[in-house]
Amino acid sequence: MLNMNFRAKFLRIYANLPLNQRNEIVVVIDNEPMTWNAARVEIENDTKKGKEILQKLIDLQIIK
Repeated sequence: MLNMNFRAKFLRIYANLPLNQRNEIVVVIDNEPMTWNAARVEIENDTKKGKEILQKLIDLQIIK
């Protein structure tokens, strides 16, 4: 199970991104590219896809 700390870390990273960078792809889940904005929506709503995104970002060490 994912620690809520990782969710908070993601949101902190997101908040510090320049606005134009939020439209860039951060991860690909099930062959679907996800931008920072799309990832934020999924993670904030605690969806299954949001959990997958968070786990992938942890695996890629984007979130530590």
